[in-house]
Amino acid sequence: MSDDSAWGDEKTRFFFELTPDRVLEAVEASGMLCTGRCMTLNSFENRVYDVELEADEGPKPRRVAKFYRPGRWSREQILEEHAFLDDLKSMEIPAIAPLAFPDGQTLHPTRDAQIWYAIFPKVGGRAPDELSEDQLIRIGRLLARIHNVGASKPAPHRVLIGPATYARANLEFLLADNQIPVDFQRRYQTVVEKICEVTEPWFAEAAHHRIHGDCHLGNLLWNQEGPFFLDFDDMVRGPAVQDIWLLTPGRDADALRQREFLLEGYQEMRTFDRSTLRLVEPLRALRFVHYSAWIARRWKDPAFPLAFPEFGSHRYWTDETQDLEEQLRLIQESAKKLT
Repeated sequence: MSDDSAWGDEKTRFFFELTPDRVLEAVEASGMLCTGRCMTLNSFENRVYDVELEADEGPKPRRVAKFYRPGRWSREQILEEHAFLDDLKSMEIPAIAPLAFPDGQTLHPTRDAQIWYAIFPKVGGRAPDELSEDQLIRIGRLLARIHNVGASKPAPHRVLIGPATYARANLEFLLADNQIPVDFQRRYQTVVEKICEVTEPWFAEAAHHRIHGDCHLGNLLWNQEGPFFLDFDDMVRGPAVQDIWLLTPGRDADALRQREFLLEGYQEMRTFDRSTLRLVEPLRALRFVHYSAWIARRWKDPAFPLAFPEFGSHRYWTDETQDLEEQLRLIQESAKKLT
């Protein structure tokens, strides 16, 4: 996980100075002839573009060119993302896998700054406003099929989600980089360490495999063929419940009811260990810490101060610390029920 500290690095400069001309040049260097039409797509982490290609007849095909943020993932980690998508596609599971370049590879470096990029087909779909019971069951089946494929092969270079990677490592960064105000440091550090201490044995007992990792509703689309998930960029190795809780993140009765419909469909296709539901609140806590560290690492990216103007303020760290303390309370209550 990079921190964008190498602001003067050639790759970083090139990444932040990507222009349509450079995007089109990279796409055409890989054997595709562009019309010149290039539109920026929303993406905080990477740089993603909708590119139109020339065609002898009929509608002009469109492709999505994805330029990976330098230093975030290694070549091996990106290729493991691509392999997962290809594995899903080979099992006839809807997934947007990268297209092969003329040399058969799915990942190329740009000619000048050696930034990794890939080309994906353009697939349309809509984000559902609300999910019916039948839709939740169907999504559960789809997610189980994805996890069946995820468990079929290893991904040794991908991050293993848990207290060590998402909490302790991020806490260490936030403290070392002086991101947490002095009057919050001890309190914040204490609550994060206590959460890790209580939950590390729980994570150690849970089975893990390739999962989406960022499986929230914003990454779910629906078209005439049904639901499909976007953006496997945050793919991790972790427990299945990570993808489950992100799709149904609430704690109220309605959210829990929706989760049951999701699990009903899931369990038609794959066994689900219900004891791992105790990881929902720990995973939520880890996401809080990981999110703060993610913003801090990206602060030199001009898009981040604009998107997160409250970050670093007294109010921000008050809310974050209190939220984590509430998470600890819920986790400790759950721990008491297990004893």
